[in-house]
Amino acid sequence: MSNNQQIIISGLGGQGVLFITKLLAGAAMADNLPVLTSETHGMAQRGGNVISYLKIGDFSGPLIRPAKADALIALKAESFAHHSYFLKPGGLAVVNSPDPVEDDRYRVFYGDATALAEAAGNVRSENVAMLGFFLSAMKEDSHVFNPDSLARMIKETFQAKPAVATNVLSLLGSGMQLYKQR
Repeated sequence: MSNNQQIIISGLGGQGVLFITKLLAGAAMADNLPVLTSETHGMAQRGGNVISYLKIGDFSGPLIRPAKADALIALKAESFAHHSYFLKPGGLAVVNSPDPVEDDRYRVFYGDATALAEAAGNVRSENVAMLGFFLSAMKEDSHVFNPDSLARMIKETFQAKPAVATNVLSLLGSGMQLYKQR
């Protein structure tokens, strides 16, 4: 499999779209992979539509054209509905939803990352649980994301708050398990 990956991360302002983009990009860069990122904000306030573009590999521009993305991380089911057109046929979509999300054009997996975050006592961390879900799903397609590099990135990000780092790593693991249990 190629290490070239084009990934869309979509959600609402305040859900942590940019945070998980930063984690994935940082982990890839730590493994000496070329990375390009860009984002579009619908509204400059919490609740507005946010989409992030992450390219890993040999690319010249940061934006992803429709029908070219290898994967989509949708932090809400509505985000999948709004941005699935970026996926190439057969592309991978992971969707934060307690209810089934289906589309025959893509490989769609859904899981309730919000419930995991609530159970951990931090609903704002649903993005991290969804990131774990995505990492498990990606293992079947690509090995571009090294879990150890991602864990180091999380520890570096929260080095002043080790308890937060521990919570984030735990939720990441819970998200990975959620995918495996589907």
